[in-house]
Amino acid sequence: MGNIHLVIGGARSGKSRFAENIAKTATEKVLYIATAIVTDDDMAERIRKHREDRPWQWKTLEQTMGFHNLPELEAFQASEVVLLDCLTVMMTNLMFQTALDYDHATHEEIRLVEQKISEEIDALIQVFRETDKRLVIVSNEVGMDLVPAYRLGSIFRDIAGRMNQRVAAMADEVTLIVAGLPLSLKK
Repeated sequence: MGNIHLVIGGARSGKSRFAENIAKTATEKVLYIATAIVTDDDMAERIRKHREDRPWQWKTLEQTMGFHNLPELEAFQASEVVLLDCLTVMMTNLMFQTALDYDHATHEEIRLVEQKISEEIDALIQVFRETDKRLVIVSNEVGMDLVPAYRLGSIFRDIAGRMNQRVAAMADEVTLIVAGLPLSLKK
């Protein structure tokens, strides 16, 4: 059974760097699952910077869903550690895959979106429960921020908060990063 480590923190807290150091320390056989997609020049620059910071020998997979198929991929089979960065970006991508108007969406429509996100997370976790690989998941802590002033922001915060709780409950380890410093919450 694989080990699952959730690394969570606020924006620019140092969580990605911390997670990358976990992977670097463990092995050179790392598969990096990048969940971000280019939406504008700023995002393109952030993705470029992340690519530059990763060791050249790491394999990269750009994916936000369909994790049940990971064991079929050569890069997954060759890896010892898989680093997914980041869960909240993955959730955002899944939310916007639908043509749902979140300002007017019903509670049932929102529940179905959350269910889809939950199913993808469960599939990801299940893959690692059935292997001896280590999974490091990076996610944004959304519960310490201001309450969003618009409906979509509130919906996202609520779903992300529940999914972070879900992953934390299933994880073997959870580390909170604040100002670049780690605080072990679960070991």
